[in-house]
Amino acid sequence: MQLTGNLLIGARDVGASEGTMKALNPATNQPIEPAFALGGPTEVDRAATLADEAFDAYSHTSLAVRAAFLEHIADNLDRVRETLAARAALETGLPQAQLEDEALKATTQFRQFADVVRKGRFLQLAIDPEQPERQPRPRMDHRLQKIAIGPVAIFGASNFPIAYSVAGGDTASALAAGATVILKAHNAHPGASEIQARAIREAVQACGLPEGVFSMVRGSGNAIGEALVDHPLIKAVTFTGSEQGGMALYRRAQLRTDPIPVFAEMTSVNPTFILPQALAERGAQIGDGFVERMLVNVGQACLKPAILVAIEGTGFEALRHAMSKRVSEAPARTMLTPGIHAAYLSGLCAIENAGARLVAVGSTSTAEVDGRSALFEVDGQRFLAEPLLSQEVFGPSALLVKVRDEAELLRVARSFKGQLSATLHLEQDDLPLARRLLPPLERRTGRIVVNAFAHPQEVCFATVHGGPFPATSDSRFTSVGMTSIERFLRPVAYQGFPDALLPEPLRDGNPLGLPRLVDGH
Repeated sequence: MQLTGNLLIGARDVGASEGTMKALNPATNQPIEPAFALGGPTEVDRAATLADEAFDAYSHTSLAVRAAFLEHIADNLDRVRETLAARAALETGLPQAQLEDEALKATTQFRQFADVVRKGRFLQLAIDPEQPERQPRPRMDHRLQKIAIGPVAIFGASNFPIAYSVAGGDTASALAAGATVILKAHNAHPGASEIQARAIREAVQACGLPEGVFSMVRGSGNAIGEALVDHPLIKAVTFTGSEQGGMALYRRAQLRTDPIPVFAEMTSVNPTFILPQALAERGAQIGDGFVERMLVNVGQACLKPAILVAIEGTGFEALRHAMSKRVSEAPARTMLTPGIHAAYLSGLCAIENAGARLVAVGSTSTAEVDGRSALFEVDGQRFLAEPLLSQEVFGPSALLVKVRDEAELLRVARSFKGQLSATLHLEQDDLPLARRLLPPLERRTGRIVVNAFAHPQEVCFATVHGGPFPATSDSRFTSVGMTSIERFLRPVAYQGFPDALLPEPLRDGNPLGLPRLVDGH
């Protein structure tokens, strides 16, 4: 595919109004052709106007048409998978084979959401029939369905250039809900973003949908993101990235004349707790597996297990040795951007300055933005005294926390802020302690894993990728999985409507055969 570098505003290719940029190959620190257009508030306004004009028609498409559209996007992505992965590899330093798997995950999500749309459960249809004879006051007919919230702005993530980017789960779930989408492409992978955006736009055109269903913009600095959040036609925002960036968008959205939701997925250290019997029986195995998962994506994953907590005792030395061995043998690998690499080095210094001891390091870096793995250790008392030690370091490092007893382990668990996940490794004899751990962990995370690791995550109906602040800005929702569609929906009740005027899913006789709650049954 020939890359043009243009912005895609509805059906139009739009050139630069705010200068251009080139992608950077982080492995060589060299720019990659072509130049990519940068836009600003003018392009945002055009995209938002088109999205608003398209919304009424698109949100009222039949479920069959919308599902077919999502499947068409998946087919288009399948056709460009190899090209997309190759370009993403150039722009991120990640292996092409890994990125082809990520592209397959993206197409799978679009097909999964097509199935969600066809089955219609996301509409949450409810009917309370009229009761004209009810005393002391008759009841009118009430019917409810969920509808799309409006045009939404989606900020592409840096660390997964496909599955959390232009063709990621946010886009798939928003389009499935019936929302129109303006995608702000991440500047770390502009070529991969254009390939994905063209696949989506072609599906819009092939399915005969209004051009404003999808647009992709790009800009330098914060101005274009601020313009998206500020635009009065935008009704929701999604963001995956740092706590600083997510909260800046959140606060800005609350200062609007009409505040809107910002669904920000921000920071998590995904703590792992090894309980005593599991430590005695499997300490080395767990330690090796922990570091293996920590190193995925060069430690640049939101579900990276970053902190491991264990009681000093039988199996602890084997655990430390296995972790140290795996870390010391890990080759340095290219990180996503020079900025992320610089922040990683700063984070390592901060951990050491806060009192953690460096236990092991990986092989020496050979390129400018190579991430060298590191393992630190600290005792529970110091960990509890220094909040900085529980902060996320985005990159291939981990912290081993050695606690004295069960009481200190529980205090450490209670010290964590909101997390995307927490993990317990346990055996039968550990169940009493596990039961004591569960309540504090339930209050602090959206997902608890037993005898496995938080990464990778299955994308399904029971998936939860969310948690209390600062993991996310709204713990009531997940940003991954089939129920992530709920972020883009709101309820509407229809009272006293003639059948012919009702939305088709709510009409008498249930013409679409969808699941409905009727008079509470």
